[in-house]
Amino acid sequence: MYVYSEYAFHVASPLCGFWRAPLQFWHLATRALWPIHPESPRGAGLLERRGWSPSHAFGRFSSLFVIIVAKKILVASHPMSAYIGLDVHKDYTFATVLDQTGRVVVQRKLENEHVPSFLEKFNVLKVGLESSTYIVPLYRALVDKGFRVEVGHPKKTRYIAEARIKSDRVDSKAIAELVRLDALPQSYMPPPEIAALREKVRRRAFLVRQRAKLMAKIRVVLAYEGLKPPEGLSLFTRKGVDWLESLGLEPINCYLRLIMAFNGEIRRLSLELRRVAGLDEDVRLLMTVPGIGYYTALLIKAETGDVKRFKNGEHYCSFIGIVPSTYSSGGVSRHGGITHEGNPWLRWAYFEAAITHVKYDTAISRAYHRIAGRRGRKVALVATTRRLALCCYSVLKNRRPYRAFPHGQALHNSS
Repeated sequence: MYVYSEYAFHVASPLCGFWRAPLQFWHLATRALWPIHPESPRGAGLLERRGWSPSHAFGRFSSLFVIIVAKKILVASHPMSAYIGLDVHKDYTFATVLDQTGRVVVQRKLENEHVPSFLEKFNVLKVGLESSTYIVPLYRALVDKGFRVEVGHPKKTRYIAEARIKSDRVDSKAIAELVRLDALPQSYMPPPEIAALREKVRRRAFLVRQRAKLMAKIRVVLAYEGLKPPEGLSLFTRKGVDWLESLGLEPINCYLRLIMAFNGEIRRLSLELRRVAGLDEDVRLLMTVPGIGYYTALLIKAETGDVKRFKNGEHYCSFIGIVPSTYSSGGVSRHGGITHEGNPWLRWAYFEAAITHVKYDTAISRAYHRIAGRRGRKVALVATTRRLALCCYSVLKNRRPYRAFPHGQALHNSS
């Protein structure tokens, strides 16, 4: 037995550092309890039986156990380099750890709040996540811990999206493998200040849209009751609201109370956004473009983020989804309507700004009227939206205000 303990001691003790003393004690105790010498009767019997005695077998297994424990201690004290793939859900995360050769080290299901402490056991090179609503708290926690985190675009991650076998285990391993190969299509994660601004402008748009739905419901009730407002009366002015209240219809009164509540929230949020717009240089530059007010400029700033991440203006328009779809094969190319891919908020903001911009005498508005005469107003509006987006991209990238056309003014004012 002492032969195996001595072998284990000499192999394991260099790996264990401060565990050398306990191993030495185990080695000496083994020699005292199981003295196997050729001169002893027991030792002679073991030699004759070629090592098949219980004590001999125990020596083998105990020595192997000590070596395994020593290796575990070595890994714990010197963490291995690893690539992490996380498949994040609402209440849990499935994690896959790969080493530098692509071998699976461990796969485990964890609660979301326990993921950072689990990753601290490894020398993490990169962490990969697939973009979703639930990754944001975990992403912030990992970044605060100093991890290098990459967020994958779910639609572009074809390795996962087109898999025939799909599970949490398979998805997390695929993300880890893509991170290891530097092949994960990344999605932009805005810094905290841009994320906060984005939430405010989106919240205001949500409130305005909900208010518009309530106004539409009031019109539906009037149509159902066969009522028409007096000629020349706008429903949602002060006089219009007085007329609606005089009808004494409970559904209309209910909707009006809700509209008043929405008006108060929209008013408070608008005042706050106006103050932010006055202090932001990028927003002030965007407001020099005709047709872009403080809210549209804030929305463009929030949804664009860092404009330097776009290689050129065409890349920016592709991100918005206002470039034509293209099919090209065998020397034949066909172009269709716009892709409608990318950021819907920017697409909506630029379309709204283009409708206002064409009222001014600018190079963009003149192009709109030329195209409208040949191909119609809808095609012209899409082309104008794209040109306006390129203009705003240039303003943000070069950090110079829009150079207005001489004598530029609204067309309806000049007529």
